[in-house]
Amino acid sequence: MKVVVAMSGGVDSSVAAALLLEQGHEVIGVHMKLYDGPTVTSARSCCGLDDALDARRVADHLGIPFYVANLREAFQKTVVDDLVHAYLAGLTPSPCIRCNGVLKFQVLLGRALALGASHLATGHYARIGPGPSLLAAADPAKDQSYFLFPIRTEALQRTLFPLGALSKAEVRTHAAHLNLLTADKPESQELCFIPDDDHVRFIRSALPEVDGSGEIVDEAGVVLGRHDGYFRFTVGQRRGLGVALGVPAYVVRVEPRTQRVVVSTDPARATHQGLMATGCNWFDRPDPSQVVHARIRHQGTLLPCRVGSGERAEVTFLEPAWAVAPGQAVVFYDGERVLGGGWITEAVAHTPTPEREARP
Repeated sequence: MKVVVAMSGGVDSSVAAALLLEQGHEVIGVHMKLYDGPTVTSARSCCGLDDALDARRVADHLGIPFYVANLREAFQKTVVDDLVHAYLAGLTPSPCIRCNGVLKFQVLLGRALALGASHLATGHYARIGPGPSLLAAADPAKDQSYFLFPIRTEALQRTLFPLGALSKAEVRTHAAHLNLLTADKPESQELCFIPDDDHVRFIRSALPEVDGSGEIVDEAGVVLGRHDGYFRFTVGQRRGLGVALGVPAYVVRVEPRTQRVVVSTDPARATHQGLMATGCNWFDRPDPSQVVHARIRHQGTLLPCRVGSGERAEVTFLEPAWAVAPGQAVVFYDGERVLGGGWITEAVAHTPTPEREARP
């Protein structure tokens, strides 16, 4: 069958294209042009100029057609603007999930179908099971299923994850065997549109008229110090608070209206017994009585919980959860199977009992 592979210029998507070619598929490489900002030169970033050139070189090496898809306008609205306004709202956004949900598995999938392909493939570490169902990768250390919960079932039917059964070491070995120039390329870790990994600087550049400075206070409202931007803080944060209390302090709340950052020296105050989530995408919604597991950050601990039946997902943890951050995603699992996920809008505070105190 004809398959379009999203080629970022990294080793993962390069090997995904190679594996599909080896399996006898007709493969087309497509690189997404996403951003017009400063040229990215960091080896730890993705989607820079060098990445586009590397993707083209790999496609040439494999002997497959290669195209560049200009998705800059959609990326600006869906990912960049969303990130800026989420931080201003006191949230902790997940731009990579937004990019996957809209750019890759809606817009790019549509381009793939327009090219006559039956499927879109990416270099994500995840698997597709019967149904279809979304499964975690075989290698837990590389699993990226958390980032993929927004994929609609109809899109999942036309999606392939060729790396889902492999480890990173196996992928690099295969790339070296094929003499791919990306075989030893470092992992991308920064956001493609924030080349210096400084989201605060980026927000100030995007909205220079915004003054995010304010007070750092305790839960009683006592002023402990000042900060230069409430959008640099997230729930559970301990480092970089700018106050010296003699003992560790943790962010327990960010208040965009007052521009206050609320901290506590009690780590239990940054734990939560539940959350509310909206914008959910379900592959198989659990029964309210069923115990499933939730992940509230990438590679975070799988937390046993129950999920209510309302339009908003009301989640109750069976044990305290550390630092539930509104704006992040919550993704639900039954074993290796992804049941669905949504966006955290509210954290429910945990009140520990004396005999069972939570620790970060």
